[in-house]
Amino acid sequence: MPMLDRRKIPEISALQGMNVRVPEKYVLKNGIPLQVIQAGSQEVVRMDILMGGGQWHQTQPLQALFTNRMLREGTQTMASAQIAEKLDYYGAWLELSSSVSHGFITLYSLNKYFPKTLEIVSEVLKNPLFPDKELDVVREVNRRQFLVNQSKVEVIARKRLNQLLFGEHHPFGYYVQLEDYDRITSDVLRTFYHKYYHSGNCSIYVSGKVTEDIIRCVEDKLGTSAWGESQEVACLTRVEPTCLRQKRLFVEKEDALQSALKIGGFMVDQHHPDFLKLRILVTLFGGYFGSRLMANIREDKGYTYGIGAGMATCPGHGIMVISTEADNQYVESIITEVYHEMDRLKEELVPLEELEMVKNYMMGDWCRSYEGPFSLADAWIYVETSKLDKDFYTRSLEAIQTISREEIRTLAQKYFIKENFVEVIAGKKI
Repeated sequence: MPMLDRRKIPEISALQGMNVRVPEKYVLKNGIPLQVIQAGSQEVVRMDILMGGGQWHQTQPLQALFTNRMLREGTQTMASAQIAEKLDYYGAWLELSSSVSHGFITLYSLNKYFPKTLEIVSEVLKNPLFPDKELDVVREVNRRQFLVNQSKVEVIARKRLNQLLFGEHHPFGYYVQLEDYDRITSDVLRTFYHKYYHSGNCSIYVSGKVTEDIIRCVEDKLGTSAWGESQEVACLTRVEPTCLRQKRLFVEKEDALQSALKIGGFMVDQHHPDFLKLRILVTLFGGYFGSRLMANIREDKGYTYGIGAGMATCPGHGIMVISTEADNQYVESIITEVYHEMDRLKEELVPLEELEMVKNYMMGDWCRSYEGPFSLADAWIYVETSKLDKDFYTRSLEAIQTISREEIRTLAQKYFIKENFVEVIAGKKI
């Protein structure tokens, strides 16, 4: 057997191709779509229940969030303490979260206890009580966290940026006020629950080492007959922003040790032909540690410990946001350098070596993101909730592999227009 020569650097070979495993599709007897991702060797599974209905569909702030959060706080047969004790006994974990468009009930369970843990989740999903006593506790915990967050300059800047871009009445522009917590009652939550939590507005993903017994168990508990009181299916309707005509906003916070800076502007959403390659431009500009913004503003100038740029989307719209925190005296210089780096990308071709580095970084990140059963579930849940086609990930990899220096410059010229960006600074006046 030949000895390994450790003096030689291993050859770097480019990723030639990779497929994101496609789920096996089933339809349960009551019509619920079930997606099964059979992967992994450990005796553990994750089940994600997606309920249509999120921030976009609520009639008042916090309604969607608290409806989902309160599911495990008591049912017709179990108190909240019993639910927690049983899940803990079986070594399971129940995670409840909500987004713009959906509520998510996520169960992590050992295979051998899945029938027991699913029975608990089925009860939580179908028969929640939304008890007043538990609601008071949950509401108070969230209210205190809200007050803590309100003092952070990063949170202040993020909220005010979205308000500038979308307007205060847009679902992405309105932010919770302290008094909104007092308006959340059990009846408000029951109204949202009865409207959106039913078998006709639901889909399920099961990932991990999924057996036939597990699939049968899901159908027995959730898929045999219709459940819920409504037949309404949550739909996402596009809401047009009502932008505030203001280039810059300063929010003073006298005790701030640093200022938070947000620079944002409209881009395109995931359905636009430019999106996948625009995401590469944004990564090169500010999306990883070796980006242009980090190299200039952190490494060269030393203005901040970190600065980044990223994209976010909502129905019909996308935005790019540049974020950092820095000493108050450096904020103006940072803004100047951000636009300087935009101009460089518009005027100069990116060096081939730099573009290859970004491609390798993104392909490596791409591989890490879709190598395990649970990350695969996240990937396909993103496709469903964003209403993307099944070829989205194939096209994503192709975009990374084929983008050219000329395309990077063309995209920068098209989207990096200084006049289209707004700036928010939250901190202490110099």
